[in-house]
Amino acid sequence: MQGYYPPAFERDMSCTEAEWLSWLPGAVRDHALTLGSAQAQVAIGNGQLHLDWQTLPPRQIALMRLPRLGVRFRFDGVDEGERQTFMRYFDLYMQRGGG
Repeated sequence: MQGYYPPAFERDMSCTEAEWLSWLPGAVRDHALTLGSAQAQVAIGNGQLHLDWQTLPPRQIALMRLPRLGVRFRFDGVDEGERQTFMRYFDLYMQRGGG
């Protein structure tokens, strides 16, 4: 989880597109979500979060291969406080761990 979320940024997510799509509705909580082909819009207050993604080559560490998805986040018309609150929840929801 980051300490600050700028209005636009990119991330490598270690998941498949199918996993991403199954997690996305829960990560946006009660915000309206509109899905398209490799893109989505999330209504946040009077603004929107625009998401788009593409499958990247897997990351290989020794014999282990991890799927990767490149995701771009762009907030339009979402105030600073709403953006930070939204992304903190989004990151906590998307966080996966083992053990």
